[in-house]
Amino acid sequence: MKLIKWLLAITASLILALVLYLTVFFDPNDFKPEIIAAVKQHTGRELAIEQDLSWTFFPALGINLGGIALSNPEGFKPAAMVEIEGAVAEVALMPLLSKEVEIAQLTLEGLTVNLVTRKNGESSLDGLVGESKTRQPAQEKPAAVKLESLNIGGVSISQARVNLIDEAKGQTQSLTLTRFSLGKFSLDEFASVAYDFDAQLTDMTLHSEGEGKLKLSRDLQQVQVRDFKVANLLQGAGIPQQKLTAELLLDVDLVLDKQQLLLTLRELSAGDIQGSGRVGVNYGTKVPQLDVTLAMGELDLDAWLPQSEADADKAATSSPAATEPDLSGLKQLDLKLALTVKAIKLAKVQTQNWAMTLAVNKGIVDLKQLTADLYQGKLTAKARLDARQKVASYEFNQQLAGVQVRPLLMDAAEVDLLSGSANFSVKGTGKSLVPENIKANLLANGNFEVTDGSLYGVNIPQMLRDAQAKLKGDMSAQDNAERKTDFSSLGGSFTVAKALVTNPDLAMASPLLRLAGAGTANLISEALDYKLTTSLVGSLKGQGGEGQDALAGIDIPLAITGTFEKPEYALDTQALLGGKLKQEAAKAEEKLKDKLKESLLKKLGGK
Repeated sequence: MKLIKWLLAITASLILALVLYLTVFFDPNDFKPEIIAAVKQHTGRELAIEQDLSWTFFPALGINLGGIALSNPEGFKPAAMVEIEGAVAEVALMPLLSKEVEIAQLTLEGLTVNLVTRKNGESSLDGLVGESKTRQPAQEKPAAVKLESLNIGGVSISQARVNLIDEAKGQTQSLTLTRFSLGKFSLDEFASVAYDFDAQLTDMTLHSEGEGKLKLSRDLQQVQVRDFKVANLLQGAGIPQQKLTAELLLDVDLVLDKQQLLLTLRELSAGDIQGSGRVGVNYGTKVPQLDVTLAMGELDLDAWLPQSEADADKAATSSPAATEPDLSGLKQLDLKLALTVKAIKLAKVQTQNWAMTLAVNKGIVDLKQLTADLYQGKLTAKARLDARQKVASYEFNQQLAGVQVRPLLMDAAEVDLLSGSANFSVKGTGKSLVPENIKANLLANGNFEVTDGSLYGVNIPQMLRDAQAKLKGDMSAQDNAERKTDFSSLGGSFTVAKALVTNPDLAMASPLLRLAGAGTANLISEALDYKLTTSLVGSLKGQGGEGQDALAGIDIPLAITGTFEKPEYALDTQALLGGKLKQEAAKAEEKLKDKLKESLLKKLGGK
C-alpha cells in the first residue's frame, strides 16, 4: 500500500513540476517571433498571431490559439489568405505515461481561406515554395508509427470557409464546412461522425449534410465508414425544375497499404431516380482503375432536358461551334462499368430492361454489350470508340428484332409513316464526332424487314383505282379513302457512303399487289429518290375496289420523292396508259385470232 502511495505521489509531483515549468519557465508566447520569422522565410508571407498563446492543464494538457492570420501576396484583396479565430488542442496527461495518446479535444473555429486569382493570372498560392532553392537530399521513409492506443475525446470544426475569388470573371464561389464533429474515437472501434456543408457556386447552391460511423484499424492501414447517410440539395437555374435532392446510404472501405477504395452504394436517390451499386478504385497504379456496378430503377431523362422552347433555344445558342470534342481525358481513364436500368424514357421513347457492359482503357471506349427491350421488341448493340487520335473513329454493330415501328416513330419523331413488326440490322464504321461529319464519313451496310404492317400517307390501291377510272374516261373519280397501304412484308438491304443511303432491292408484297425497285435517301438534305414498279396480283376490292381489275398484270411505275418528313408519291400515268394500250392490243389481237380460227373452221365444214 505504501508503494502505491509513493507511486501516486511521484506521479503527482511530476505533473505538478511539468505544470510549474510550463507556466513559470516556458512561455509559448516567447516563440511567437521565431514562428513568425520561420513562416516569413519559408512562405514569403506575413503571419500574425494577435492573441496570446495559453496553456490548459489537468486533466488535459493543451494549448489555445486565436487571432491567427496568414497574408495574401502584397496588393491582393482580401489581405489575409488564411484566418483562424480560435483553435484548441488538448492531450490527456495520464495515458502519456503508458505510451498511449489520448487527445481530449481538438477544436477549430472560424477558419477562412481566401484564394484569389487576379486578372493577370497571379494567385494566392504563388510563391509559397519559400526562399531556399537548395535541393534537399532524399530522406529515408520513416518507420510506421506504432501506438498502443489512440483515443480522441472529440473533434469539432465549425465555420470553416474557402472563398474562391476570380477577379477576371468577377466571380466569388464559397465553400463552407458549417459543422464537422467526430465523437469519442479509439482504434479498432467505430466512432460517430457528422458534417454540414454549404457551397455557393456561380450558377447554383449546394447544401450537404451527412452522418455515419468511422473506424481506423490499429495498424492505421484500414479505414471503414458504415451507415453513412448523405443528403444533398442543389438549387439553381441550370438544374431541372431549379431544384434537385439527392440522398445516399453508403459504406466505405479504404485499405491504405494496398491503395484500394471500395464504395458500396446501398441506396441512391436523385429526384425520381433510385438505384444501388458499388465503386471499386485501385489508386496504386499509374492510371487509377475503376470498377463500377450500378443497378438503377426508372429514369425519365425528359425531366432533365430544357422544359421550354426558350430553354432549348438558349442551350442551342450556347452550344460551341462544330469542332471535334476533346477526348484526351479518356487516355487517363481505366474503367469497367456494368449498368442495369429498369426503364429509360427519352424524348417520349419508352425502353425497358437495359443491360450494358462497358470498358474504357488507354483512350478506347469498348461497349461490349448493350441490350434493351423496346416496343415489344429487342435491341442489341456493340460499339467501339477509338479516341487515341485527335479525330476519333468508331465502329458499331446493332440489331433490332420484333420492334413495333408505328408507336416508336410516333414517340420518337411524331411521324405517322409506317407500322408493323420490324427486324433491322446494321454494321458500320466512321470517323469524326461532329454531327455533319458523322453523316458524311459513315460507311455502313445492313438490311431490314417489316411484316404485317401499313405504309401511311399513301394509298397505292386507291391511286390505282383512280388511274383505272380515268382510263375509262371517268374524270370525276375522287380520292376519299384512308391514305394507307397494307402489306404483308416490306424489306430490302442498304449501304451508306458519303451521306447517301442506297437501297437497291426494296420489295413490298401483299395479297393485292407487289412493289419492287430501288432508291436513295440523302442523310444531309433528307431528300428521297425512289423508282419503283407496282403490279396487281389480286382484286382492288381488297382495299375498297370492286370487281375484276382492268389493271391486273400491268407493271405500273411509282416514284417516291420529297423528304423524310414529307414524302411524295406519284404514279407514272403515261407509262400506265402505254401498258394498258398494250394489254388491250394484245386482247384485240387474241380476239381477232379467235375469229379467224372460227371462220376457217366454218369454211372447212366445221361447226
